[in-house]
Amino acid sequence: MAQLLEGAHNLGWVLLNSFLRFIFVFINNCVAIPSYCLYCILLQPLRIMDSHTFWLIEGIMFKWMLAMVSQWGWVAGYTVMEWGDDVRPLSEEEAMVIVNHQATGDVCTLMMCLQDKGTVVRKMMWLMDHVFKYTNFGLVSLIHGDFFIRQGKAYRDKQLIYLKDHLDRYYHSRDRKWIVLFPEGGFLRKRRETSQAFAKKNSLPHLTHVTLPRLGATQVILKTLGPQQENGCLGTEASTVHPSQSGSKPKGLQWVVDVTIAYSKARPMDIQTWIFGYRPPTVTHVHYRVYPIKEVPVETKPLTDWLYQRFVEKEDLLAHFYETGAFPPPKGQKEAVSRAMTLDPVQLCVIQFLAFASGYLWYSVLQYFYCCLF
Repeated sequence: MAQLLEGAHNLGWVLLNSFLRFIFVFINNCVAIPSYCLYCILLQPLRIMDSHTFWLIEGIMFKWMLAMVSQWGWVAGYTVMEWGDDVRPLSEEEAMVIVNHQATGDVCTLMMCLQDKGTVVRKMMWLMDHVFKYTNFGLVSLIHGDFFIRQGKAYRDKQLIYLKDHLDRYYHSRDRKWIVLFPEGGFLRKRRETSQAFAKKNSLPHLTHVTLPRLGATQVILKTLGPQQENGCLGTEASTVHPSQSGSKPKGLQWVVDVTIAYSKARPMDIQTWIFGYRPPTVTHVHYRVYPIKEVPVETKPLTDWLYQRFVEKEDLLAHFYETGAFPPPKGQKEAVSRAMTLDPVQLCVIQFLAFASGYLWYSVLQYFYCCLF
């Protein structure tokens, strides 16, 4: 009987906590998203006169919006541990980021772990499923210039044309540096069976923790944003120099950042968990590996092989992690070193204060005009 009462008490506490978190997130969205959109509308004259300053201001507000999303998970005890290469020196370089895709929480995890990477968040472009366009954050992403891609054979060719046009129009004009995509083209649980059947039919590696990536968007990005091709590859001699060792700033993509996300006990986190916080505090592990763009081929067959090899490596990384609880050490090292990614609580409090103050300001302005008119 005592155990039953304790279980009921714990369940009641979880439900109350989830309800309160939902109310907070709802109010957060109601004040932050409209404020962001209204400021962007009011600043349109600045966009015409000085587009660089406009996108600088928009980028700062966009980073604050993503910091709020990060905070939802952070206050619930969802933290990030980072492994592998240090990508912070690349924050001012142009890079393509390829990520394995397990659930909607992957996006929230990236929003959190990139917060301390300099100007990356405010200067990045996301490629995401078109369904996200119809979420509460869709309007923000539309204004920021992210690209929503439709999946399926019926849309594939047209979507790649739209993607190239989108990159030509918005990537450099809005001073974007990093572009993030999920080459698998869908969640692991939805694509695993189809991917394994395709692999078996074509004598390709059997993958369990990731699926075989799709080539289309990756190739379009490399051909559109990459530097001049040399012998079927991208890059110049400058691209082999790490940005921390070079004072020059090369043009075009200079790096591919390979990101592997691993969840505790192989249980991916969805955005509902991130919002309601009903899962106990947990650590998500993120592994980075950086490749100079000169090592990346652009022709179809070599690029396909290169991309497949990256996801075979992801499979090995994840298999090792789920077996040992840690990623394997880099070559030449005996032990892998992890780094705890932390958010600045003072900064988060300031952002929340500004969001609610801005929401109150807009409410007062609209109420004033309403009273004047009616």
